[in-house]
Amino acid sequence: MRLVLLGAPGSGKGTQAERLKTELSVPHISTGDMLRAAVAAGTPQGLKAKAVMDAGKLVSDDILLGMLEERLTQPDVKNGFILDGYPRNLAQADALEHLLVKIGQPLDAVIKLKVPSEVILGRCEIRFKAQGRADDNPETVRDRLVIYAEQTAPVAEFYAKRGKLQIVDGVGELEEVTARVKRALENESAAANG
Repeated sequence: MRLVLLGAPGSGKGTQAERLKTELSVPHISTGDMLRAAVAAGTPQGLKAKAVMDAGKLVSDDILLGMLEERLTQPDVKNGFILDGYPRNLAQADALEHLLVKIGQPLDAVIKLKVPSEVILGRCEIRFKAQGRADDNPETVRDRLVIYAEQTAPVAEFYAKRGKLQIVDGVGELEEVTARVKRALENESAAANG
């Protein structure tokens, strides 16, 4: 199973990916984790990313794509993967599509977790109070939601036009949301095999 999880910050992508990776027997690839690991390991792409981050800038799409290509050609990805946090914009979605064709790993499904902004703000506020994560500060979350609406939300339409998108209600108990995601994947698999 080759899967992309989409959704606004705080929609539960990472949580669902962690829950699904064992069941699907595929790795959960978070671009943030991948970036930190590449920097720590001193890979060629990691060194490029570190130089950019040390200068206080955002890592470019080209560097992220290079790191993703390195990661997606590792042996543990041969049966698939769950991508979380990428693609974040239309340029990344297009680049990812070309990369996956190049390496012979086309996507099976794209799941978008749909969660209202007020629910996301509430979740992030709870997490901010419990864990103190700076990116969960309510003001930061509001800013991230605006960026998401402008840049990342159109990615869902990109995949909808390709017949890959399934929208799943991301509100409810953790197990309920996981069950909805699994049903969507089963429906996608049945449609692909039918």
